[in-house]
Amino acid sequence: VTGVQTCALPILIQNYENNLQKKYNLKLSENMKPEFESSNTNTNRIAKVIARSGLCSRREAERLIISGNVKVNNKILLECGVNVTSKDQIEVNNQPLPSKVATKLWLYNKQRGYLVTNNDPEGRPTIFDHLKEKLDTRFISVGRLDMDSEGLLLLTNDGDLARKLELPSTGWLRKYRVRVHGYVIKKDLELLKNGVTVDGIRYGKIDAKLDKQQGSNAWLTLGIREGKNREVRRVMSHLGYNVNRLIRVSFGPFQIKNLASGEIEEVKNKILKDQLGFSKPKNKNRK
Repeated sequence: VTGVQTCALPILIQNYENNLQKKYNLKLSENMKPEFESSNTNTNRIAKVIARSGLCSRREAERLIISGNVKVNNKILLECGVNVTSKDQIEVNNQPLPSKVATKLWLYNKQRGYLVTNNDPEGRPTIFDHLKEKLDTRFISVGRLDMDSEGLLLLTNDGDLARKLELPSTGWLRKYRVRVHGYVIKKDLELLKNGVTVDGIRYGKIDAKLDKQQGSNAWLTLGIREGKNREVRRVMSHLGYNVNRLIRVSFGPFQIKNLASGEIEEVKNKILKDQLGFSKPKNKNRK
């Protein structure tokens, strides 16, 4: 294993040293920054490998690493930049890393009133509790929708894929049907074309269109590419409109269409490969 770098997540190394010394009674000079040797040049970052196994997202894998819950070849890791090969023995929470399964993607029509989290300290309902009743699969969400939002949520069993798809660098447009309270002025929506700053946070270009005004409520269609936390609600509030319903209808090339609320549908393998650019390139020289 090669290529040790400091993880981007902020940590207090001294605290981890003290905690691990008490927990494992180990000399961290031998375990904290392990030096692994490997003759295999086909290496990948440890967090990426964990995510690809479907155990968790890459971000969660990084948290597990810096908290001392990951071992490689029976040595504790505290660095996210370590590279591993197929020959390395990886353990997470003292359990062998699951074998990688075929990457899958699902479309899920999230219902209002559910959290997108694996564990809620307050015991509120989560989409994963609901999904357990439908499929015996470990799902990882591509981004999130807040509790009061509904509509299309992409799910996968590949944490590395989830991380890639939720990044703005994909350039994928996310469309929402939004109902707001108030009489919408079209000029307000036009201002969003150049982006807007709200409470010190800069939001990029937003495509906003007034669909119809119904009494004191109005329906809008919004398109964003960043998907920052509660972006739609915060931007609308900044303009003076309170969002009382928010439905995501599409995420990149994937659309909710006629998928019923609370239902899940697997994306066919061919469509998955085509949309994610995994298809074999055509032979340009072929006549």
